[in-house]
Amino acid sequence: MVAPFCAEVVGDLGCIVVGPAPNMALARQLVDEEQFDGAIMDVHIRGERAFSLCELLAAKGIPFVLSSGYGDWALPEKWDDRPRLPKPYTIDEVEAALNALFAPGAG
Repeated sequence: MVAPFCAEVVGDLGCIVVGPAPNMALARQLVDEEQFDGAIMDVHIRGERAFSLCELLAAKGIPFVLSSGYGDWALPEKWDDRPRLPKPYTIDEVEAALNALFAPGAG
């Protein structure tokens, strides 16, 4: 339910939205087949941890924001420096996360 809201918010901020991906298979397909500049990715997608998607995005040089509604941000150390977007979030918080994602030296 959060992904459509996030897609709407990102669109309202002037971005072209690719997705959302409601499951890992579709998320992998989007990473493999679509071209995009960045991603907002939930740490948990349908009960699966999304760190394999982090690897795919990083290999393609695509920066990403990690999002979670859980208080436990137990991330692999290599992803600990990524911008974070805790749920629930506001349009201002999404905008700040995207700004952090595309700031010089980020990603």
